[in-house]
Amino acid sequence: MKILLLSAYDAASHAYWRKGLIAQFDQHEWTVLTLPSRFFSWRVRGNSLSWAFNETELLEQSYDLIIATSMTDLSSLRGFVPNLARIPTLVYFHENQFAYPESGQEYGTVEPKILNIYTALAADYVCFNTDYNRQSFLNGCRKLLKKLPDQVPSGLPEIIEDRSSVVPVPLPDNLFCPAEPQAGSLQLVWNHRWEFDKGPELLLKAAEQLIAAGVDFKLHVVGQQFRQVPEAFTQLKKVLGDRAGHWGFMASVTEYRSLLKQSDVVLSTALHDFQGIAVLEGVAAGCIPVVPDRLAYSELFPKECRYCSGNGETESLVAMLSHLAQSKAAGDLPDAPSVKRLGWNNLATDYAELIHQLTR
Repeated sequence: MKILLLSAYDAASHAYWRKGLIAQFDQHEWTVLTLPSRFFSWRVRGNSLSWAFNETELLEQSYDLIIATSMTDLSSLRGFVPNLARIPTLVYFHENQFAYPESGQEYGTVEPKILNIYTALAADYVCFNTDYNRQSFLNGCRKLLKKLPDQVPSGLPEIIEDRSSVVPVPLPDNLFCPAEPQAGSLQLVWNHRWEFDKGPELLLKAAEQLIAAGVDFKLHVVGQQFRQVPEAFTQLKKVLGDRAGHWGFMASVTEYRSLLKQSDVVLSTALHDFQGIAVLEGVAAGCIPVVPDRLAYSELFPKECRYCSGNGETESLVAMLSHLAQSKAAGDLPDAPSVKRLGWNNLATDYAELIHQLTR
């Protein structure tokens, strides 16, 4: 089978998914087009233009299936290259443009949201990585369409809902390994992008209160960094002092996974996560997740792993971490919850069925 895979804004999580998909289904013949994850506004609006006129020969070949990410401007691309309109198409939503927290730097345009809707409607089938992602997209779609002035067709969200489902981004099976806990202080790892939407302010507040309470811990702050790093990280490193563990992006996958195996807790302070792959990787390696009681986490982890959101959030997080530190000191840390259901070993059949349904 010949499959065309389009990743229009190939961020780290998108590349993680597409590489796993291709490796899992290597019996198929894959043609892959990606575009860099930069210049967001231009990329989401211009990817169809870039590909249609820069990759014309490749796009006009014969394919049995197209798999595209939600960042792909599918409706325009199918208009520019009519051959693509005849090929069954699956669109995968890693995220949606309706559920991002506002940074104060938005351009005040609804265009990325409209493009999400157009792409979902242009697809033959749509997959979301979590139900939180699916529901926040559908609810956001309904709210936006109600605000438009006139000539809005009825039932558009329902069309998308009826031909969509939830299939998570799978974890590589080699991530599932025995933990290697270390003696001494509670080892925390925060392994997210160093940006405002991952909640560094909450992380800073929690660290300050843990230190004030005399909690014995070490915090490893790893993850992808960019040119502009929130000031909270600079303050956090000063506050932590010798409680700071590994600091900064870990280029070595082997060293990163070793850190996860040796840590006790994988921590999220995110304002948004559509699946939380970084946390799931930590849990697969034996870490206890400590995550907010919101976003996709309520469907991924039991209540005892989730601190409260809203009022009292910092205090709830600190109380949970303090309790875990006491449990470690007493040699009584609980086991991490199982996430084996999210491994490729279990999810491959779901992807295979999707491919079969669209191409039979």
